[in-house]
Amino acid sequence: MKNILGIFPVNSTHGGRYNMNFAAHELLETSEALRTKAAEIEQHGVFVNQCNDQTLKNILTKHQHQMMNLYQQGINMMTGKGVEVTHQAPNFNAHQITMGIQNQTTMSAPSANTQSLSDQTIATLALCTHKSGSMMGMQWANECVDPQLRMYHVNCANMCQEMSYEIWTWMNHNGYYQPPTFSQTQVSQMTGMFQPVTNMQPTMMNNYGINNIQ
Repeated sequence: MKNILGIFPVNSTHGGRYNMNFAAHELLETSEALRTKAAEIEQHGVFVNQCNDQTLKNILTKHQHQMMNLYQQGINMMTGKGVEVTHQAPNFNAHQITMGIQNQTTMSAPSANTQSLSDQTIATLALCTHKSGSMMGMQWANECVDPQLRMYHVNCANMCQEMSYEIWTWMNHNGYYQPPTFSQTQVSQMTGMFQPVTNMQPTMMNNYGINNIQ
């Protein structure tokens, strides 16, 4: 039976241990993923120690703990202990999202001889780390044959996209990352360029939960 994220419980076929029969590329990819997670855990420790904003510090600390959990889950997978994960989605409404670049903060010039990182730089590096982790995690999942290992990488990718969004909300709130917008005319042109499927039966639309799409 699968849990909320589709992660299978520990296989009890051999004394509660998970049957390991990894393909070579699965083992290589997962080893790289674990090495990356180990480095990012230490990276976030540096970020937390140099960060000045308390809200950002709390986010980074929470993300470090989440990465530690994912790292340990990967170790359990690799050592045949299986993995069972519970998950609680973060609150993405901590800050009101600001659209448009009217309040965009001007970036300072980078320093080649800096001894410490600014909060803006820390957030940018953390954002890029999580974005990259989300993309790579899903790529690794697509190459996995083992269903447990596949779902482990899916879970890691999902966690990374959640962490990247949480970092982005902080950046947006502080004026570091403001998404530009189109004019209303341009929005109407873009959204009106597609036409709905005309031969889809109502029962099919209901089955896919899209009966209200216009």
